[in-house]
Amino acid sequence: MTQYILRRLLTAIPTLILISMAVFAIVALAPGDPLSGLATNPDVPAEVRLNILHQMGLDQPIPIRYVKWAESWALGNWGYSYGSHMAVTRLLLQRLPTDLWVLGSAYLFAILISIPIGVISAVKQYSLQDQIATTFAFIGYSLPTFFTGILMIIVFSVRLRWLPFIYNVQVHDPIGILKQAIMPVAVLALFQSASLARFVRSSMLDNVSLDYVRTARAKGLAQRRVIRRHVLRNSLIPVVTLIALQLPGVFTGAVVTEQIFRVPGIGSLLIASLQNSDTPVLMSIAFVAAILVVLLNLVADVVYGMLDPRIRYG
Repeated sequence: MTQYILRRLLTAIPTLILISMAVFAIVALAPGDPLSGLATNPDVPAEVRLNILHQMGLDQPIPIRYVKWAESWALGNWGYSYGSHMAVTRLLLQRLPTDLWVLGSAYLFAILISIPIGVISAVKQYSLQDQIATTFAFIGYSLPTFFTGILMIIVFSVRLRWLPFIYNVQVHDPIGILKQAIMPVAVLALFQSASLARFVRSSMLDNVSLDYVRTARAKGLAQRRVIRRHVLRNSLIPVVTLIALQLPGVFTGAVVTEQIFRVPGIGSLLIASLQNSDTPVLMSIAFVAAILVVLLNLVADVVYGMLDPRIRYG
């Protein structure tokens, strides 16, 4: 297992390098630059603008800029934001706690809700419980987050006035923090739990009719033990893959939901960086997301071996 993990980490290095090159090229070739606002300002001469671009190194060829960025990033210097003039690491660390609280809670609730719903729906296929669970999953997955978010704002903020519709980081009261997080957490948890529940149900149905399940029942094992110890354990293998692909979103932000509820997370920072052509921030967010995808997929492979002892890595 140790050798397998080391091999995966070594093969991840060229993958991450290629990803960083592709993302850097896309960002660099995108129209606009951090000083595009000065181009239409008659009070700023073109020479001044070109001098600032030279000082920032933005007039150099893209390959040279990429090499300099990669060297600095590898040494822990992620650069400075063109817009806020703050270190990128500091900027991300300011936004990360909010994302971990709101998005992390949403994903945790989604996992805790979706697995029982998917299991009950599969075990009691075509029953009333299955119909209710399938309807919930269909509605939750079909409705986009911007629709459910706006709907919750209209109902719980405008009509009932129960919950604030703007997330305020200046609130330090525990009750206030909880109240302002309810709607964004509910929106994200509804969407994620719906997709996960459908996935769990499908995976359970693929396993519940297999021979090893009939053998376990023939040995006299209780239905609950057969489902919990055998069927669910094997059914979670593809679900782990889906969770591993979704978890990086906790660190990179939910762009739409953060815009609706004005959550000051990494997703809203990503939108602002795109609008301002803030290359250091864009590259750091994209590259951190790529690293998390690679690492969490490795973690998922390790979890496979824990769920199914037949899986061995040479």
